Amino acid sequence: MTTFSFLDDYSEGAHPDILSALTESNYVQQAAYGEDAYSAEATDLLKARLGRTFNGAIHYVASGTMANIVSISSCLRPHEAVIAVESGHIVVREAGAIEATGHKLIVVPAVDGKLTPANIEAALAGNAHFPHMAKPRLMYLSNATEIGTVYSLAELREISALAKQRGLILFLDGARLGAALASGKSDVTLADIASLVDIFWIGGTKAGALLGEAIVVCNPALAEDFAFHVKQRGGMLAKGRLLGIQFQVLFGVKDLFFENAKHANAMAAKLAAGIVSCGYALEAETATNQVFPILPDSVISALKQHFAFYVWRKSNDDHSVIRLVTSWATQEHQVDAFLTRLAQV
Repeated sequence: MTTFSFLDDYSEGAHPDILSALTESNYVQQAAYGEDAYSAEATDLLKARLGRTFNGAIHYVASGTMANIVSISSCLRPHEAVIAVESGHIVVREAGAIEATGHKLIVVPAVDGKLTPANIEAALAGNAHFPHMAKPRLMYLSNATEIGTVYSLAELREISALAKQRGLILFLDGARLGAALASGKSDVTLADIASLVDIFWIGGTKAGALLGEAIVVCNPALAEDFAFHVKQRGGMLAKGRLLGIQFQVLFGVKDLFFENAKHANAMAAKLAAGIVSCGYALEAETATNQVFPILPDSVISALKQHFAFYVWRKSNDDHSVIRLVTSWATQEHQVDAFLTRLAQV
């Protein structure tokens, strides 16, 4: 039986405009290692979004784990550690990649999936027996969070101010940054983020690209020699043009990065509303393209006959939380089909 997948937002290939651009440019010779004209134009398009005061650097890598490894390891000395929430992607979904670079993760509780000033201060206080404890140096947050919630501008400003006050580096994982910025719950722009954090990345893979993420190094001190870190970690593609072309299209005249995210969010909102209408609760507010319903295990088993999704965790003896993720390519009739099936079981 054919099933429709709500497992993630990269089950499909790439937006047709991206595939067309890759095909049309196929025989055009370009310089290697990201020194091509497409990457240069993509960088110009991104810089136009980052505000007039942006004075950093932009580098393209193939994957989100690579973006996290290169970004975080480039910022830290061997004895320095990362503060992250217990549900953070680098904590639970990257096979210890950051620890493998030699850096301790200091894990704190999340509040609606988010890192808070209070938990940051607690982590600093609890890890201050120097030189016997790893030194907290970098704060990791993701927008959207692992449960699909988003940071407000006020929250980011407060964390940014704390980082400056305590001499910490602020890093933002942007795997689903498009969904976060396109959310009706968000009042944040790319320029806001560039002005508040030291380094972040913009996820292309989950926004309609075939692959690719753009690391934005906002702090000029961190931007110096950053290309060496990309190269040493295996992130510098010989055919860097493949990444540049995709970001050129995503941030071109059609504004696909945000249009794709808006569509994904709209499909998730429809799913969430329909699930609630069927009498079921959600574990977290649906702000982006991830939906977390709490369903009876018997209902989950019936739905799995027709749809693919993750069972996120057990809620109680006979209920579980599932995760449904929509994408730029999610078709409305598949959302309708899921809701119809849910109403029938």
